[in-house]
Amino acid sequence: MSGGNWKEMFEAAETGDLALVDYHVQRGVDINYAHPEFLSTPLVAAILAGQEAVALYLLQAGANPDLPSEFDHATPLQAARKAGMAAVEQALLARGVKPLPAEAPSRSWLASLWRP
Repeated sequence: MSGGNWKEMFEAAETGDLALVDYHVQRGVDINYAHPEFLSTPLVAAILAGQEAVALYLLQAGANPDLPSEFDHATPLQAARKAGMAAVEQALLARGVKPLPAEAPSRSWLASLWRP
């Protein structure tokens, strides 16, 4: 990691600085590393921050599409669904990520009180 800085890359992923993310990736920073201070992955951080271009770039650069973020309690697919990033969700599915189960329709609080 002599030519790059993981923490700087992580921040760039969150803020959408694609050029800086690319700089660190090109210098060999491990995009699948979850620093013990952060307990998050750059991919999930980018997704949850709404940085679609960075997330797609990280996937293209070899980010593990199944690697969960411990801090966020989310896989990349769960994060993409939460963030409403359909393009990222499709890119993850194209890389073989198992689809999430369909969400059950929510019931109203009144309907939840009634038990047949």
